[in-house]
Amino acid sequence: MAITSTTMAPDTCPAEHDWFTLLLSIGLILGLLFSYGPQHYRIINKGSSEGFSPWFLLLGSTSSASGMLNMITMQWGVLRCCAFWSFGTCLEQTLGVIQVSMQWALFAIILVLYMVYYPQHLRHASTDVDVPRPDGQTERVHVKTLIRSDTWRLSVILSWVVFIHIVLEILITLFLLLTSHRAAQIELWATFLGVSSALLAGIQYAPQLTHTYKAKTVGALSIPMMLIQSPGAAVMVLSIALRPGTNWTSWITFAVSGIMQAILLGMCLVWKARQRRLDIDDFGEPVKRGPEIRVDDYSDGGLEGGEARRAAVSEETPLLAER
Repeated sequence: MAITSTTMAPDTCPAEHDWFTLLLSIGLILGLLFSYGPQHYRIINKGSSEGFSPWFLLLGSTSSASGMLNMITMQWGVLRCCAFWSFGTCLEQTLGVIQVSMQWALFAIILVLYMVYYPQHLRHASTDVDVPRPDGQTERVHVKTLIRSDTWRLSVILSWVVFIHIVLEILITLFLLLTSHRAAQIELWATFLGVSSALLAGIQYAPQLTHTYKAKTVGALSIPMMLIQSPGAAVMVLSIALRPGTNWTSWITFAVSGIMQAILLGMCLVWKARQRRLDIDDFGEPVKRGPEIRVDDYSDGGLEGGEARRAAVSEETPLLAER
């Protein structure tokens, strides 16, 4: 029932009820929401998307889009059968398409947040200029220009590439599914989508791994998201493989992504430990701590023991009420 060009009829649409696959798909959909949630929140809460590679987001968005359209193409027969099923049965049979589509949408939101929360101080190029001083000398000053920085310009271009890519693939997919009467052509397109999705996923993490390795900080990357998604990729592969009408081109993308994401997770955990050791935050800035109160500083004034401690409290914390 996967790829078909024949006229659909009720007798050609038997509903396959599988409680294990159903529960697995529901669990995955909830898992996707819970796993991507921390990443979305982290970018919004920090007010910065610094730490992401624009190439990583480009490859991830195009890979997940191709994977989604592969699933839609492979299960086109199932989608057409919804005309003869109840809403509940249709929902159950198309959960595979829903979970893959949600995977694409949630990742695409990261790209949108990346563009919205891209740091303002990194959007424009800077240069050094010599400014005259009153004494006749010149002083070199670091100033921002109106010219876009290379990384921000690249991010804008890649965002347009992602948009054009998804529009073209949707148009081609709909054209073949709605007009073609040869299943071989549709299957060839589905294979192209699946293989290209896997290849893009394979190289997707290379720029992010390189970027994170050079930065030696976690940045805006969410470790909780990767902790959930890395093992969850295996469950995703199983869920898609159990769906009717799918083949290896439908699940290979998630297998490759899971392996690469596990490597990125390991690197982030190493850098997180390094940050604690160097007392810096996820963006490489020194961690701000309050002033330490040392009792020894009062020993030179002849105060000892409890008197020294009371003196420290009264001098450093004058707003505290005495008891």
